[in-house]
Amino acid sequence: MMPIVQLGAEGRWTNYHGTGTCEVATRFALRSGDAERGRDEIAIAARAVQDWLGQAQAAGRRVRPIGAGWSPSNVNIVSDSWLLHTRRFNRCFRVGGADVRPGVEAAALMLVEAGALVDEVSDKFEQQGRSLWTSGAGNGQTFAGACATGTHGSVVGRGGIQDHIRAVQLVTPTGIHWIEPAAGVMSDAFVAATGSTALRDDELFAAAQLPVGALGIVTALVVDSVPKFLVRPIQNLRKVDCAALDWLAAGDFRSFSAAYALDQDPHFVQMIVNPYKPFKRPAMLRFLYREPWRDAYPHATPGELGAGYDALSLLGRFLDEYPWARGALLQFAMKQGYAAGPDIDDPPVYGSWGEGLNTHRPLADLFNASVTIDRADLARAFELICAVYARHGGSTVVTLRFMERAQGLLAPARFPHNAVIDFDGPRSARTAEAYARVVERLDAEGIAFTRHWAKSCRLDAARVAADYGEDFRRWRTARDRLIPDPAHRALFGSAVLDGLGLTG
Repeated sequence: MMPIVQLGAEGRWTNYHGTGTCEVATRFALRSGDAERGRDEIAIAARAVQDWLGQAQAAGRRVRPIGAGWSPSNVNIVSDSWLLHTRRFNRCFRVGGADVRPGVEAAALMLVEAGALVDEVSDKFEQQGRSLWTSGAGNGQTFAGACATGTHGSVVGRGGIQDHIRAVQLVTPTGIHWIEPAAGVMSDAFVAATGSTALRDDELFAAAQLPVGALGIVTALVVDSVPKFLVRPIQNLRKVDCAALDWLAAGDFRSFSAAYALDQDPHFVQMIVNPYKPFKRPAMLRFLYREPWRDAYPHATPGELGAGYDALSLLGRFLDEYPWARGALLQFAMKQGYAAGPDIDDPPVYGSWGEGLNTHRPLADLFNASVTIDRADLARAFELICAVYARHGGSTVVTLRFMERAQGLLAPARFPHNAVIDFDGPRSARTAEAYARVVERLDAEGIAFTRHWAKSCRLDAARVAADYGEDFRRWRTARDRLIPDPAHRALFGSAVLDGLGLTG
């Protein structure tokens, strides 16, 4: 079976959430084969991708890898293009002791083809008694796509999902590259069997962990894991005192948890608030508490574990039933959309990390954006954000989550300790305008922040350079080393990526 096949005639392609469309697009699919060893299969696929890139360049077409087509922003949108769908290139393979360099724990690693979903990677690990340690609220992204855009995860002691990556196979018109940290991960024999040239280089690896689709076609990843563990969810509606923001800003999650849930150190903290009088109306609180794995535990459904109870899911469900609901009914939407329990007085329920993940429905009618700030600025930023909504309107809930600095030169979670603030609401001009006012106010008050690559980000090249500073310069230097020919860099470009300064 040929690894790459064309999917019909040239035409239109729309992303999963219905927020962006490629016109005059020729679609191809990269498919898994039946090789017994993963290294052999990805060697065949990588050669096919390199040939396909040459054909695209000869045809004068730009290219875009498309996994689940998940990003609501248009980072994966380019017209007059060739699109390479990787969703059916999704096998996962165990790694043996002879495949790794001395001192590397092979049992913790898995070789993952680029089209495997987060859900599929999670399930494979759990079958082996292992687990991912973080991920986004949903699991419908490809693992490679989630890493490429910096999906943030929000475990309080960890960074983004790209922190799981230990090696990347990346294809450009002139090479099949195996990129790892300088210390090395996989054995020379393994890398050679993948058909790749080893590039053990810390700078290139830090660039490739979060490439935003601009460094070539990712065909495979080596993904790390931890021993399987349980999480206990607690979720409730509580009025939060404004002084509690000082606990969160200081990273005193134990005190916040003790006040509103359990007197334990939480693994995950989320607060969804109505920005109109946020301390006078109940906030939606969600905590996860990590416990050692045991086979005998009260099993729960994903719904009972709270899967999908982020703001986008709850608003999507609510607006299906009450399409007339907008700004003034925001609190009612929150109350109706959020499940009651499991609260502290309910019988405890448990699940694996993967059992608590959920796949969203498409979000065509919803707006989502975010900013990531230094956690120490949380109280001041939150006050400013709520003041903007009070003055300018907008039917948007505000979500607070927390994480440590993430790996990758272009990781939005770039502060030592991060607060991620999401803005979710009905897709409308008023909602988008309210978010724009928030950004303007944060700038005016001198609060540093970054924005999520896969969400509505309203960025340009000058702002990316200012936000990422020396790390952006390092990323571009790594890009130019990997793809020295400007014509080859342009092959992976688009109006959006060019405008962000990633492909020029």
